[in-house]
Amino acid sequence: MTESRSESYKAAGVDVTAGYESVKLMKPMVESTFIPGVIGSLGGFGGLFAPDIKGMEEPVLVSGTDGVGTKLKLAFLMDKHDTIGIDAVAMCVNDIACCGAQPLFFLDYIAVGKNIPARVASIVSGIAEGCRQAGCALIGGETAEMPGFYPENEYDVAGFSVGMVDKPKMIDSSRLQAGDVIIGVASSGVHSNGYSLVRKTLGINEKSVSRYMDEFGKTLGEELLTPTRIYVKAVQKLAASADVKALSHITGGGFYENIPRMLCEGIHANIDKSAAPVPAVFDVIAKAGKIPERDMYNTFNMGIGLVAAVAKTDVDKALSALAEAGESAYILGETVHGERGITLK
Repeated sequence: MTESRSESYKAAGVDVTAGYESVKLMKPMVESTFIPGVIGSLGGFGGLFAPDIKGMEEPVLVSGTDGVGTKLKLAFLMDKHDTIGIDAVAMCVNDIACCGAQPLFFLDYIAVGKNIPARVASIVSGIAEGCRQAGCALIGGETAEMPGFYPENEYDVAGFSVGMVDKPKMIDSSRLQAGDVIIGVASSGVHSNGYSLVRKTLGINEKSVSRYMDEFGKTLGEELLTPTRIYVKAVQKLAASADVKALSHITGGGFYENIPRMLCEGIHANIDKSAAPVPAVFDVIAKAGKIPERDMYNTFNMGIGLVAAVAKTDVDKALSALAEAGESAYILGETVHGERGITLK
C-alpha cells in the first residue's frame, strides 16, 4: 500500500497511511478470534462467514448492535484504551444470548479525531478479547478518521453482532408462567450504562479518576472502567442444564425497563432487592448524588447483569450450572399472575 498516499488529504487532517498501519497492527488480534466458518482474512470489502446449520430444524439469525456511550470519557481521561472494546462486544452479544443464540461474528466501527495506530490497535485488542470471551469471530470493521468532528484525542466505538439459534430452542418467554423462579447473575460493576449520570454525580475529571477509594480497593477510574461482563458461555451452560423460559440483559433502564421485556402478558415479576448484594460503587453513586432508590434501579444494573426465569423444579440445576460457569447467582424472586411489570420489595 506504499503507493497509496495523499499529501493533500493529510494536510486536511486525514492520514491514509496511518490507517494502513492500524490494520497491520490489529491483524494478528483479529485473526486470534477466528472460529470455524470464517472465510478469508482482514482487508476485503465484506466480512464472510459460512454458518454450520447441520442438525438445525429452522436456523434463525439474531442480530444486536450497540455502542459504549459516555463510558468512553473515562478511557480518555485515563489514557487506557485496551478494555473499552470488551464493552462494545458485550453490549451486543449479551443481547443476542438472551434469545438463546450463539453469536457468530462481530463487526466494529471506530471513529477517531486523529488516527493514532497504536491507540486504534489497543481499542481493537479489547474488541478481540470480547469476541474470544463470547466465542465469536471479529470478521471486519471500519476505522474512520474525522478531523474537526471529533477532538484529536477522542473517539467513538460501536459495533454489531450476528448470532444463530434453532427456532425450536429459542428463548422467547412464551412458556413463562406464574410460579417460575427469577435468578439474577452478578454484574462486574456499572457495565456500560448510566455514565452521564455517573460523571455528573461523581464530578469525573482527571483528578477524581486517580483517587484511590477504600470501598473498591482501587482508584475510582479503575472501578468505573471495569469491562462489562460477557454472559454468552454462562447462558449456554445454563440452557444445557435447566429449562430456561426467559432471559433479560440488564442495561440502560435497569430493573424497571429490562425485566418486563422478558415477561409475557399476564405475568408479573416480584423481586426481592435484598436477595443479592449491591456493589459498593452503586452506594457511592447514590450517596454522592442523593439519588432516590427507584431512580438507581431504573438506571443501573445494581449488581445484576443478567436475569433468568426458570421452572421451580430446575432452580438447583440452574444455580449449579451458573456456578460451574464461574458466575455468582442469586434467587431474586418469582413470577405471579398480574399486569406485565415488576414489583421491587
